[in-house]
Amino acid sequence: MWASAHRTEEQMKTNDERMQDILKHLESFQHIKPETIPNIDLYMDQVTTFMDEHLKDTKRYPDDKVLTKTMINNYAKNNLLPAPNKKKYSKEHILLLIFIYYFKNVLSFNDIAQLFKPITDKHFNTQQDMPMEEIYKEIFAQEESELSRIKADITEKYEHAQKAFEDQNLDPEDLEHLRLFSWICGLSFDVYVKKQVIEQLIDGLKETEPGKKKKI
Repeated sequence: MWASAHRTEEQMKTNDERMQDILKHLESFQHIKPETIPNIDLYMDQVTTFMDEHLKDTKRYPDDKVLTKTMINNYAKNNLLPAPNKKKYSKEHILLLIFIYYFKNVLSFNDIAQLFKPITDKHFNTQQDMPMEEIYKEIFAQEESELSRIKADITEKYEHAQKAFEDQNLDPEDLEHLRLFSWICGLSFDVYVKKQVIEQLIDGLKETEPGKKKKI
């Protein structure tokens, strides 16, 4: 048993309460609208302040930082982000930083750089091809429908997990935790497989470059 006099309020929740909290959290998901990004170039401190304010609801812990100066410098150093102009970052820099923010917990720096290179080469700071802002709008226009599918998938995995171990004679608290474990495993396997697919697609980009060998 996991009973304890010192369990937190979160630990005492039922799986059904956790599910309701997750759906409520997903309802609050909103991306940064391009029109909220300043049309003037920003210094580093202004960039980190802007990102922290507009993405604060995505942080796991209140003290977490969305972006730091060190992070941004590392992105530029690893070719994820074009260099600033006289220490100032444009609206297009911020659009790229938003994409990086979502990618960085899933992909390596090398993979993100590989994915971004054709985008930054052709669409960053250009008037001839589709500008970064139009690409950003097109991608995030899919947000509502994608969230609906994600919520449906999470709900389906939850309902499947709630039927696990039903033939076992288990302590109710033990059963609740095992079903939570089953639910998390289902979600994790989904993430694992999709990450493999993303990496395979990015590796395919490398094959088109001269001198690049297929990853085995």
